[in-house]
Amino acid sequence: MPQVNKHAGSLFIVAAPSGAGKSSLVNALLAKESGIRLSISFTTREPRPGEENGREYHFISVGDFLERQRHGDFLEFAEVHGNYYGTSRTQIAEYMRAGTDVLLEIDWQGALQVKKQFPDAVSIFILPPSIDALEQRLNKRGQDSQQVITRRLLAAGGEIAHAPEFEYVIINQEFALALSELTAVVQATRCRFNQQAARSSSLFAQFGIHANTI
Repeated sequence: MPQVNKHAGSLFIVAAPSGAGKSSLVNALLAKESGIRLSISFTTREPRPGEENGREYHFISVGDFLERQRHGDFLEFAEVHGNYYGTSRTQIAEYMRAGTDVLLEIDWQGALQVKKQFPDAVSIFILPPSIDALEQRLNKRGQDSQQVITRRLLAAGGEIAHAPEFEYVIINQEFALALSELTAVVQATRCRFNQQAARSSSLFAQFGIHANTI
């Protein structure tokens, strides 16, 4: 078995304005690609209908969140639409050391925080085909009040303005095409030198391939 090191697992960051179809794309990717896990974030928002604690999010109180934050438990954290969100630092490190790819489904603020600590992380921004389509999707899913939908639409412009800070942008107009593009990014990343060297260290040693020779 190849010796696993801290570079064996890749870290993917996926961000988008609310309603762009990020969660649907991520869930479809996880269903078809083995060896990649979704990091379950902590949040102080209330569960939506059908959501379960520990599946979509770890739902905790504001007090608990702030206490964890003070202890440095979060790799990244942010306040979005009046609620706190954070990613477990320990969980991410354990997965990557074990050679498992990790996907973070977070907002642009969290994405920038993670990139500072993991420069090799691959960042992907999901765009809707138009603002009108974004509004239709938010209304169609029936999870938020009209007031919340209006607030999300107003925030979308500011969120989309940060798309240039991401390495990849996928326009979710045709779901199948968007999923194919997202899958292609994941598969290409797995072929990067560090990931291949970590997962196939015995083969690389056999060929005498070392990082300083590339």
